[in-house]
Amino acid sequence: MKLVLASNNRGKLAELQALFAPLGVELVRQADLDIPEAPEPHRTFVENALAKARHAARLSGLPALADDAGLCVDAFGGLPGVDTAYYATQFGYPKGDDHNVRALLEQMAGVSDRRAALVSTLVALRSADDPEPLVATGRAPGIITHEPVGEGGFGFDPVMYIPAFGKTFAQLPTEVKNANSHRGRAAQRMLDLMREQWFAPAHTP
Repeated sequence: MKLVLASNNRGKLAELQALFAPLGVELVRQADLDIPEAPEPHRTFVENALAKARHAARLSGLPALADDAGLCVDAFGGLPGVDTAYYATQFGYPKGDDHNVRALLEQMAGVSDRRAALVSTLVALRSADDPEPLVATGRAPGIITHEPVGEGGFGFDPVMYIPAFGKTFAQLPTEVKNANSHRGRAAQRMLDLMREQWFAPAHTP
């Protein structure tokens, strides 16, 4: 089965392709089908992921998979949320991971409640008009450190301390991080939903 991935991120494609391979699912980036990125006007992860999946399914004629993800900081009422990728630009910095981390640490200076979660919502559709989208959410709760720690990962990984491991995501081996990350958890849930609803053998009564 071929699915269009509503993302142009090669890293995300490789990570998800490895997870979905056991189902015989082949993921194709929408960019490789000349599909432009969809607008993301919504304020929740699930609405943006659904919009991206519908857009990719409609223009490709294929089933589609999309995700929307971000950092939700308790002290900021769950923000930056869907604006995570552009977080630094709110404070005069260029867009980018390093600038996002710098802006976050500056905004959290003097903040005692440093609880946060990385959140990923995956949506899968059989067609653009599928009335029953599959929705899977993964959360990786942690604590925002006072300075970056670790060399691995990307995004907020160097400042996302995971109490269960006693390390930041940037300090964990890639396979451990991927298995326990927000996207890894969402993908495992999505695999279960696909097996149950899209690939389950039909039983004759």
